[in-house]
Amino acid sequence: MLRARDAMDRAYAQPLDVPALARIAHVSPAHFARTFRATFGETPHRYLQRRRVERAMFLLRETDRSITDICFEVGFGSPGTFSRTFRDVVGRSPREYRKQAVALDVPTCFTMAWMRPSA
Repeated sequence: MLRARDAMDRAYAQPLDVPALARIAHVSPAHFARTFRATFGETPHRYLQRRRVERAMFLLRETDRSITDICFEVGFGSPGTFSRTFRDVVGRSPREYRKQAVALDVPTCFTMAWMRPSA
Protein backbone atom coordinates (compact mmCIF):
# COMPACT_ATOMS: atom_id res chain seq x y z
CA MET A 1 0.00 0.00 0.00
CA LEU A 2 2.83 2.39 0.78
CA ARG A 3 4.42 1.80 -2.63
CA ALA A 4 1.16 2.64 -4.36
CA ARG A 5 0.60 5.73 -2.22
CA ASP A 6 4.16 6.88 -2.90
CA ALA A 7 3.56 6.39 -6.63
CA MET A 8 0.45 8.58 -6.37
CA ASP A 9 2.43 11.23 -4.48
CA ARG A 10 5.15 11.24 -7.17
CA ALA A 11 2.97 10.97 -10.28
CA TYR A 12 -0.20 12.73 -9.15
CA ALA A 13 -0.55 14.51 -12.52
CA GLN A 14 -0.47 11.24 -14.48
CA PRO A 15 -3.59 9.21 -15.22
CA LEU A 16 -3.55 6.56 -12.49
CA ASP A 17 -6.26 3.94 -12.11
CA VAL A 18 -6.90 1.23 -9.54
CA PRO A 19 -5.59 -1.66 -11.71
CA ALA A 20 -2.28 0.16 -12.28
CA LEU A 21 -1.93 0.98 -8.59
CA ALA A 22 -2.86 -2.59 -7.63
CA ARG A 23 -0.04 -3.87 -9.84
CA ILE A 24 2.39 -1.59 -7.98
CA ALA A 25 1.14 -3.01 -4.66
CA HIS A 26 1.18 -6.60 -6.06
CA VAL A 27 -2.46 -7.31 -5.19
CA SER A 28 -5.76 -7.60 -7.07
CA PRO A 29 -7.65 -4.37 -7.86
CA ALA A 30 -10.54 -5.26 -5.52
CA HIS A 31 -8.20 -6.12 -2.65
CA PHE A 32 -6.20 -2.96 -3.31
CA ALA A 33 -9.26 -0.70 -3.15
CA ARG A 34 -10.52 -2.28 0.09
CA THR A 35 -7.12 -2.36 1.78
CA PHE A 36 -6.16 1.17 0.72
CA ARG A 37 -9.37 2.56 2.20
CA ALA A 38 -8.94 0.58 5.41
CA THR A 39 -5.30 1.67 5.72
CA PHE A 40 -5.52 5.35 4.78
CA GLY A 41 -9.15 6.20 5.53
CA GLU A 42 -10.13 7.21 1.99
CA THR A 43 -10.45 5.63 -1.43
CA PRO A 44 -7.47 5.69 -3.81
CA HIS A 45 -9.41 8.02 -6.12
CA ARG A 46 -10.19 10.48 -3.33
CA TYR A 47 -6.57 10.40 -2.12
CA LEU A 48 -5.33 11.19 -5.61
CA GLN A 49 -7.84 14.03 -5.99
CA ARG A 50 -6.78 15.51 -2.66
CA ARG A 51 -3.09 15.37 -3.64
CA ARG A 52 -3.90 17.14 -6.92
CA VAL A 53 -5.90 19.81 -5.09
CA GLU A 54 -3.07 20.35 -2.58
CA ARG A 55 -0.65 20.97 -5.45
CA ALA A 56 -3.17 23.28 -7.11
CA MET A 57 -3.50 25.23 -3.86
CA PHE A 58 0.25 25.83 -3.86
CA LEU A 59 0.25 26.95 -7.50
CA LEU A 60 -2.71 29.27 -6.91
CA ARG A 61 -0.93 30.90 -3.96
CA GLU A 62 2.56 31.10 -5.40
CA THR A 63 2.09 31.74 -9.14
CA ASP A 64 0.00 33.95 -11.37
CA ARG A 65 -0.73 31.17 -13.87
CA SER A 66 -4.30 30.82 -15.04
CA ILE A 67 -6.64 28.50 -13.20
CA THR A 68 -7.13 26.49 -16.40
CA ASP A 69 -3.36 25.96 -16.79
CA ILE A 70 -3.11 24.83 -13.18
CA CYS A 71 -6.08 22.50 -13.66
CA PHE A 72 -4.35 20.60 -16.47
CA GLU A 73 -0.90 20.69 -14.86
CA VAL A 74 -2.08 18.90 -11.73
CA GLY A 75 -3.83 16.18 -13.72
CA PHE A 76 -7.49 17.12 -14.06
CA GLY A 77 -9.10 16.54 -17.44
CA SER A 78 -11.50 19.47 -17.41
CA PRO A 79 -11.83 22.82 -15.65
CA GLY A 80 -15.36 21.93 -14.52
CA THR A 81 -14.23 18.77 -12.75
CA PHE A 82 -11.30 20.66 -11.25
CA SER A 83 -13.52 23.45 -9.87
CA ARG A 84 -16.10 21.04 -8.47
CA THR A 85 -13.44 18.84 -6.82
CA PHE A 86 -11.52 21.86 -5.51
CA ARG A 87 -14.70 23.25 -3.93
CA ASP A 88 -15.54 19.84 -2.40
CA VAL A 89 -12.09 19.54 -0.81
CA VAL A 90 -11.29 23.16 0.12
CA GLY A 91 -14.75 24.63 0.62
CA ARG A 92 -14.41 27.44 -1.93
CA SER A 93 -13.71 27.82 -5.63
CA PRO A 94 -10.14 28.11 -6.96
CA ARG A 95 -10.75 31.78 -7.79
CA GLU A 96 -12.05 32.53 -4.27
CA TYR A 97 -9.13 30.62 -2.76
CA ARG A 98 -6.60 32.61 -4.80
CA LYS A 99 -8.19 35.94 -3.82
CA GLN A 100 -8.20 35.02 -0.14
CA ALA A 101 -4.63 33.69 -0.20
CA VAL A 102 -3.35 36.87 -1.87
CA ALA A 103 -5.26 39.08 0.58
CA LEU A 104 -3.82 37.31 3.63
CA ASP A 105 -0.20 38.29 2.98
CA VAL A 106 1.16 36.07 5.77
CA PRO A 107 4.08 33.64 5.64
CA THR A 108 3.44 30.59 3.47
CA CYS A 109 3.95 28.13 6.34
CA PHE A 110 1.05 29.67 8.25
CA THR A 111 -1.14 29.83 5.14
CA MET A 112 -0.49 26.17 4.36
CA ALA A 113 -1.33 25.04 7.89
CA TRP A 114 -4.48 27.15 8.05
CA MET A 115 -5.81 26.28 4.58
CA ARG A 116 -4.87 22.60 4.44
CA PRO A 117 -7.83 20.63 3.11
CA SER A 118 -9.51 18.16 5.40
CA ALA A 119 -9.65 14.52 4.39
